Amino acid sequence: MKTLPVEDFYERFCDESFDKHGVLKTFHPVYKENFNFAYDVVDEIARMEPNRRAMIWCNDFGEEKIFTFEDMRRYSNKAANLFAKHGIQKGDMVMLVLKRHYQFWFAILALHKIGAIAIPATNLLTKKDYIYRFKAAGVSAIVATSAQQVVKQVEAACTEYQGLTSRFTAMGACPGWIDFDTELETMPDEFPRADTKALEPMLMYFSSGTTGYPKMVLHDYTYALGHLITAKYWHNIPADGLQLTVSDTGWGKAVWGKLYGQWMVGCTVFVYDYEKFTPHDLLHLIEKYRITSFCAPPTIYRFFIKEGMEGYDLSSLKYATTAGEALNPEVYNRFYEYTGLKLYEGFGQTETTLTLANLAGTTPKPGSMGKPSPLYDIVIVDENGKEVQPGLVGEICVRTHGEKQVGLFMGYYRDDEMSRSAWHDGLYHTGDTAWMDEDGYYWYVGRTDDVIKASGYRIGPFEIESVLMEHPAVLECAVTGAPDPVRGQVVKATIVLTKSYPPSNELVKELQVYVKKQTAPYKYPRIIEFVDELPKTISGKIRRVDIRKASENTAK
Repeated sequence: MKTLPVEDFYERFCDESFDKHGVLKTFHPVYKENFNFAYDVVDEIARMEPNRRAMIWCNDFGEEKIFTFEDMRRYSNKAANLFAKHGIQKGDMVMLVLKRHYQFWFAILALHKIGAIAIPATNLLTKKDYIYRFKAAGVSAIVATSAQQVVKQVEAACTEYQGLTSRFTAMGACPGWIDFDTELETMPDEFPRADTKALEPMLMYFSSGTTGYPKMVLHDYTYALGHLITAKYWHNIPADGLQLTVSDTGWGKAVWGKLYGQWMVGCTVFVYDYEKFTPHDLLHLIEKYRITSFCAPPTIYRFFIKEGMEGYDLSSLKYATTAGEALNPEVYNRFYEYTGLKLYEGFGQTETTLTLANLAGTTPKPGSMGKPSPLYDIVIVDENGKEVQPGLVGEICVRTHGEKQVGLFMGYYRDDEMSRSAWHDGLYHTGDTAWMDEDGYYWYVGRTDDVIKASGYRIGPFEIESVLMEHPAVLECAVTGAPDPVRGQVVKATIVLTKSYPPSNELVKELQVYVKKQTAPYKYPRIIEFVDELPKTISGKIRRVDIRKASENTAK
């Protein structure tokens, strides 16, 4: 094992090389058989440099807490002892519903140390959602925020599911629940290293698919190593950086942006624990705390732009990245005008770490997801699994060469059939489509079932949505195919308007002409529907399947 200062600590876990321009070229994870992020990264940095700042946490009530790596070591040990006291063992499924509370970090590290499987989840779940997840995964314990809407939904679910042996609340006590914060302080702050293996299950997410019930995506301990590229070469964070990623801890984006890779490079994560998002508050915090790198979905950047970024001192920002949905060039250009910063887009899934990205040192093309991460062997294939030529649309796949790769999920828990349908013939099929240009940059088209086939043309919704989003009347939109007796399908745009534009037939025509002028005429939306809101999954992804079904029912 190399002896390195914290600034170079991450080098213990990888072999890498760079091209002549200093851009990451190859990346090979290095780990021992018993690699465990909580012990081998957090506790080790705490040993090397105990006072190194790990987290700045604040909320919308003005409270602030600063945690060092030594704090994280101690509190995760305390939490591990607390969980063990209440019967949580290696292999147990434990759900974490902790919003942006700092207790999430104590709890997830503790579960890693025990060898229990953490299941982060959003606080927006309902009774029905909990019942499905509890039963599907065999959940035995839950650590939740004390917010009444969460407690009530969990308790209602427990009338139909008796498998929970322990329930903890954080940020407040509730009758019938264990008070996590109070009991934590009574626990010893040492915990003996458990016998965990790098290829054993560590983390599971219920993926918020746009069709069907959520799938259970299972990851092993090496998943954390896959996020080294996320932090070091996409977020481009130095050890003395302060990284703000906008995400609730219930989503995979939280561990992408404020846990694994960030702490492997020794930087500080900034956590803002708020009830309601307002662009002003977030911009103010970037200014106040001198955030150096920022990552958020394109929606957040759109809100910033609509809010107006004038009057905020954002000079501390050195780098900005985006993922979670496709980036419209208009957002890229406007943010650049305001800040002088280029947005570096990336792409990945709950099943993977960062797979495509505009890495540090490259020149991003507005609207492109970038190039394949050196961690993966990426290819675009047709319906028969054959690689397509540049310029042609196909499905993004990962060549696995018959082996499970670091960063790639273990499979869909308790669903071998689903696992085989996504992962066969040496390819993991992402279900997302794109095309590659002559320079090797990838351009997103849509989900495989989102592609519109009209009059012999294959039309991806994203390009049309990008054009519509540039019109000042459009706040949000979703483009889908609608049944047509002549063309098979026609393009339909479902649009949420900005407050200053009322719906009208004249606006429909204006938007149709606008699209015709901006892209190929055959792509314009022949049908435009104005709605108050778009149907979305719990994670905020547009449910185009619902829009398509509504169109199909109307056509009958």
